[in-house]
Amino acid sequence: MHSLFQPITTLKYVAQKRAALYAKLHITTPYDLLYHLPRHYMDYRNPVTIAEAQHQSIAVLRVRILQKLPPQFIRSGLTVFRAIAEDDTAQITIVLYNSSYAMDALIIGKTYCMSGKIGGNLLRKEIYSPHVIPADSTDLIRPVYPLTTGLTTNMVETNVRQALALLQAEPFEWMPGSLLTQYHLPMLVDALPAIHFPHNLEEMEQARRRLAFDELLQLQIGMRMLRRRSKTETALQMQPVSMQPFYEALPFSLTAGQQKAVSEILEDLCQNVPMNRLLQGDVGSGKTAVAAAACYFAAENGVQSALMAPTEILAGQHYATLQKMLEPLGITVGLLTGSMRAKEKKAVRAAAADGSLMVLVGTHAIFQKDVTFANLALVITDEQHRFGVEQRGQLAEKGNCPHKLVMSATPIPRTLALMIYGDLDLSILKELPSGRKPVETYAVTGKLRERAYGFVRQQLEQGRQAYIVCPMIEEGEVELQAVEQYAEQVQKGAFAQYRVGLLHGKMKAAEKDTVMQAFRDGTLDLLVCTTVVEVGVDVPNATIMMIEDAERFGLSQLHQLRGRVGRGDAQSYCILVTDHVTDACRQRMQIMSRMRDGFQIAEADLQLRGPGDFFGERQHGLPPLKAADMLKDMKLIQETEQAAKQILEEDPDLTQAGHQGLRLEVLRLFVKTGENGVIL
Repeated sequence: MHSLFQPITTLKYVAQKRAALYAKLHITTPYDLLYHLPRHYMDYRNPVTIAEAQHQSIAVLRVRILQKLPPQFIRSGLTVFRAIAEDDTAQITIVLYNSSYAMDALIIGKTYCMSGKIGGNLLRKEIYSPHVIPADSTDLIRPVYPLTTGLTTNMVETNVRQALALLQAEPFEWMPGSLLTQYHLPMLVDALPAIHFPHNLEEMEQARRRLAFDELLQLQIGMRMLRRRSKTETALQMQPVSMQPFYEALPFSLTAGQQKAVSEILEDLCQNVPMNRLLQGDVGSGKTAVAAAACYFAAENGVQSALMAPTEILAGQHYATLQKMLEPLGITVGLLTGSMRAKEKKAVRAAAADGSLMVLVGTHAIFQKDVTFANLALVITDEQHRFGVEQRGQLAEKGNCPHKLVMSATPIPRTLALMIYGDLDLSILKELPSGRKPVETYAVTGKLRERAYGFVRQQLEQGRQAYIVCPMIEEGEVELQAVEQYAEQVQKGAFAQYRVGLLHGKMKAAEKDTVMQAFRDGTLDLLVCTTVVEVGVDVPNATIMMIEDAERFGLSQLHQLRGRVGRGDAQSYCILVTDHVTDACRQRMQIMSRMRDGFQIAEADLQLRGPGDFFGERQHGLPPLKAADMLKDMKLIQETEQAAKQILEEDPDLTQAGHQGLRLEVLRLFVKTGENGVIL
């Protein structure tokens, strides 16, 4: 086996303790370490003088060590080391914490380049915990790595250099030579050293382009292989039936977008390969009606459907909607959730097993082993990013390769959707059903908070309900008020005469359901909550949402939240409150006030924040991309799409000798999605 793929402990200085720290960063071999790419670079080529260095900024200095001061033992576990250094303009104090090793490495009389935060006072500047390199070093652009507590940049840099030495000793390359030539790409043996220790920014960008090409090619190939695999398995082929009874029974007319989506789905259901389609619709665009049409079509073909939702409330909501649409047409709909009584569950399971129940709606409870179906042919999952690959797979296994429909209310720009859901065909709902009034949106500063409270009270006095959304507080962010304190404050103050509920992500599922049910039933007037209300729950009587610290949310997330109001006939409102009025914040709030189309907002969000932050906590299930930027690398995306198509036309299973390394890299990328892996 190549030494790059041996355990990380084969590297010098990496014992079990450091190996455990690397494991937290998903690094278990020297090869993994080579792909632990720098977060950014520190450029030592143009240092400033001590006199020019600005307080509270990160500065690069070139200084000579004059003397070392005695260490100060501040308290148990904290020792401060100081040294005096100078250049031609002034002196500065170097401050190190608990680092006798770093202090010992500094030699009096020697000149160093160092970068760090500048502090101190008017009389004497200080530089805190600087990164130090010898002034005569030939590597003046140095990497800054993502770290975990216990690992330092110096440790990672040392180990990366060892891994690069292994690569030089045993050059490794998986990319076919013809592709390297065709797309003018450097070899890995050149690209990997250049991404870690570039001599100039042009060299670094060339290396990044190679690694980005790799990731995008692997992603495109993996998605195409997944799609081909799903297309080659047999499924129950349905026959065309009249949809007229379904359409006539609806109390409304489908939009043109809904009709087109239904048509695409029904066409898929009549094929001899399983449907694998994503129904992507903006907030309130009527995805459930489209799902109901698919369930009706399946039932008329004599087969069963299952719809899985991520929460009991959402499952209950889908159940109520499907029941209203389908039961008048003689199609039985059942509900299965974890909180139901054992007797109720048993009856529903029996009806699913004997085929008398045509549509089963539920949470993860419906893919448990004791749930069986007589003839399951259509599986629908709502908000698919909240289910793991394994869970979706378990549900699919309950039928004989059933047709699959995935619904998502997260608007994603089409180019990105094709990458993320490359194994799915795409149907998009853009227009809102008739009668839906756009939510009026206003952005205000914190100075107008009391006036905003007054506007919320006006709605409550009219018998309406309201949300106040607070950002989820991360550990250590003590400067922001916790959502519990906020709820207590408004309950005692601005909304003392109203019934106020609290909902946040740390609560148990049963508690969340109880609170949300109380809000839906109207026994609560105001719900103070975090983003747990984001996904699909319908409360038509809620007409106003106030979002605190709105600048902390992405535009797409704000749009999702805003979609919780405006579900009924009354005019609804969204008030965005921010105390951080920067130019960027003002631009984002203007977009939210002006734009209504979730897809336009998603494009704007992507432009402003880039794909890394666009999704938040990697909800999309996309393998982690380290070098590629889906916004800036559109040309690379097109090139890799062409390359992937060409490779798979020649070698569909990547079994040829020149493609086996590529196959391993594709597997490696997909196994690291954190969703139990994807077997290609």
